[in-house]
Amino acid sequence: MADATAAGVTADATAAAAGPTGDVAAEVVAGTTVDHLTATYQAHYRSLLGLAALLLDDTASCEDVVQEAFIRVHSARNRVRDREKTLAYLRQTVVNLSRSALRRRILGLKLLSKPMPDMASAEEGAYDQLERDDLIKAMRGLQRRQREVLVLRYFADMTESQVAETLGISLGSVKAYGSRGIAALRVAMEAAQS
Repeated sequence: MADATAAGVTADATAAAAGPTGDVAAEVVAGTTVDHLTATYQAHYRSLLGLAALLLDDTASCEDVVQEAFIRVHSARNRVRDREKTLAYLRQTVVNLSRSALRRRILGLKLLSKPMPDMASAEEGAYDQLERDDLIKAMRGLQRRQREVLVLRYFADMTESQVAETLGISLGSVKAYGSRGIAALRVAMEAAQS
């Protein structure tokens, strides 16, 4: 009797899920799929790595941040309601993890008993390397939000509205941070070339 009742409930549920043609509707699953997340990660790995590189200063940390971002978004993929926002979630996670890495690094530097020695790179003599170093130094001198807005806007080639969504700030704030950041970069680069 219990089996007959269970079979009846299952048949009723199947009939309720069936459309007007009698086909059973596919079950809707919230979040992005593992395949979609993996494909997005593979397609945008270089740009995510570049994003981290502009926020951090060494390649190993950048790779770690990007891989950790994938792991975190993978474990929380059910929160990604719109599959089209998978890349935005990955970018936001890269930005957040870069912030955390910088905080840990700053704390580590404060705890060091003696300063680390400066190590010159072999390419420092080349003009383009010097110019790049000046730009990186100028970027590091910017306020955190200005740097994040400029990196996302001009390196990641995001629109102002995408930057606002990624950072969780208003469109007006993106414009203000971007404008002030560019002005500060211009002054710093002119001073470096003098």
